[in-house]
Amino acid sequence: MSASSSKKTSLATLTLGAIGVVYGDIGTSVLYAIKEIFGSGHVPFTHANVYGVLSIVFWTLTVIVSLKYVVLVLRADNEGEGGLIAMLALASEAVKDKPELRRVLLVIGIFGTALFYGDGVITPAISVLSAVEGLEVVSPGLHRFVVPITLLVLFVLFAVQKRGTGGIGKFFGPITLVWFVSIAALGLSHIVGHPEILGALNPLHALRFMWTQPGVTFIILGAVVLCVTGGEALYADLGHFGKKPIRLAWFSIVMPCLTLNYFGQGALLLADPEAVKNPFFNMAPEWAVVPLVGLATMATVIASQALITGAFSVTKQAIQLGYLPRLQLRHTSVRDTGQIYLPLVNWGLFVAIVFAVVMFKSSTNLAAAYGIAVTLDMLITTVLTFFVLRFGWKYPLWLCLTATSVFFVVDLAFFSSNLLKLFAGGWFPLMIGGVVFTLMMTWKQGRNLMAKAQKADALELGNFMSSVFMAPPVRVAGTAVFLTAETGVVPNALLHNLKHNKVLHEQNLFVTVRNQPVPWIGLDKRVAMEPLGHDCWQVVVNYGFKNDPDLPKALAAMRGRGCDLDPMLTSYFLSRDLVVPTLESGMAPWREKLFAQMHHNAGAAAEFLNLPSNAVIELGSKVEI
Repeated sequence: MSASSSKKTSLATLTLGAIGVVYGDIGTSVLYAIKEIFGSGHVPFTHANVYGVLSIVFWTLTVIVSLKYVVLVLRADNEGEGGLIAMLALASEAVKDKPELRRVLLVIGIFGTALFYGDGVITPAISVLSAVEGLEVVSPGLHRFVVPITLLVLFVLFAVQKRGTGGIGKFFGPITLVWFVSIAALGLSHIVGHPEILGALNPLHALRFMWTQPGVTFIILGAVVLCVTGGEALYADLGHFGKKPIRLAWFSIVMPCLTLNYFGQGALLLADPEAVKNPFFNMAPEWAVVPLVGLATMATVIASQALITGAFSVTKQAIQLGYLPRLQLRHTSVRDTGQIYLPLVNWGLFVAIVFAVVMFKSSTNLAAAYGIAVTLDMLITTVLTFFVLRFGWKYPLWLCLTATSVFFVVDLAFFSSNLLKLFAGGWFPLMIGGVVFTLMMTWKQGRNLMAKAQKADALELGNFMSSVFMAPPVRVAGTAVFLTAETGVVPNALLHNLKHNKVLHEQNLFVTVRNQPVPWIGLDKRVAMEPLGHDCWQVVVNYGFKNDPDLPKALAAMRGRGCDLDPMLTSYFLSRDLVVPTLESGMAPWREKLFAQMHHNAGAAAEFLNLPSNAVIELGSKVEI
């Protein structure tokens, strides 16, 4: 096979994958977006209003997805990676010489990341529920089965996560492609009967609607935003597929199919206003409704899967950047290191989603909860993009303002409209985001207080080693690796070892693991070492937030640089710190207690760093914060 044909195959495969993973969420928005806009009761049912609403939907997709995300935001890749954490790393690096501004941007970015979990609860709930609600079109009597079937589908989805999605993942793209072709065919079948509906492509219809009914426009923006659910996922999945497949999938398949379906729903409403109860499923002929419910359920499960996988990735990145404690993490694929499973995140999401389905009971009620978190995330992305353009890429101020101000105004309008839904359910994803944000900031601040307390009591490593070798203890064969949070200080584990065992190993490594705000750090830049004499070394091991920590593998790279480690003769000494909250200045007492609890329940450092369990010695110490 020639290089060019191989490249084409690869592009086709990646594009098909992007259709399944990146666009599953936005592709299932057709199930509920138009239904909620007209179902709100705020839009008088006239032909002019159908044209106006469809025009607003089409131009929302064009401005927010096509122009903002596909054209502009995809350019802001952090070494090939996307998503809010990658954008946050770029923005904070761009303003590193402005510490106050950097601090503010970090807080804003972390809050946006926390909101992702609120979105991660609402989206699977509303997607699967709206698909199963198609049964009501078959027979209204099936209404009582909608919630139980939804919960069963969601339970199966979360239960299979521990097995990994590698096996079924290859079907995601083809199934979602069938979904897009099906919704396009449905839409086309109704457009043929009312081809004049295509006139709604003209933005004048949207502008006329907004001009004549500004109050109604502001209110319905909260429902219009449903058509761009999953827009953030498009940027977050940049690292998996690359810009070209994501752009190609959007402009060649996704955007045309969505447009045909939305306009088909509009054509149906012109012919039969009663179909407004569920315009999507009412488009299908009677014999096709049940198969369509099945296909819609599969499409929404795939869309939910992408969001669950995203939650695992975001959590791992937040742990690496020091905003969450270590959690139990399992790799579900021997080939793809990106396929991970976090049991606590998986079942925590499931419980919250079950709570959402049982509490809200219908996709219409959930639509009232949806929007605040996602529009606030969109707003935060726009703000961070400005700082990347201005301070990272050094573009002129007028160009940066021109490129982002239009999107800022649009995002702000959508966010303001969604605030109207605050008491109707919008509080729910905000509450989830607020809880996660509190946990993240408490962990970060608590770790800083711990480091400060340990530094205040710590001995200087160079002087200490000099004094030790004035009357050296017995040296035993092998290598001791002492893990320490800060370079240049004596680890507590070394003090305990000398005090109780009164020996020192032949080779001693004082290792500090640092997580850098970049996605990847290659093996060639992974380890920095400094000799301290007497076969002792100060070692710094660097990881990016997408790297998988593996300390033995990293230290093996020191071979040939004066320090050869024999895995069979290497012991790892760790300090197991017990955090004791005090009444001194620091955090609020309840936050100190929360941090102490989080620290106590954090996953073992040995497991996180992939240390061999039979070569780890943990020594306890107390830290007051």
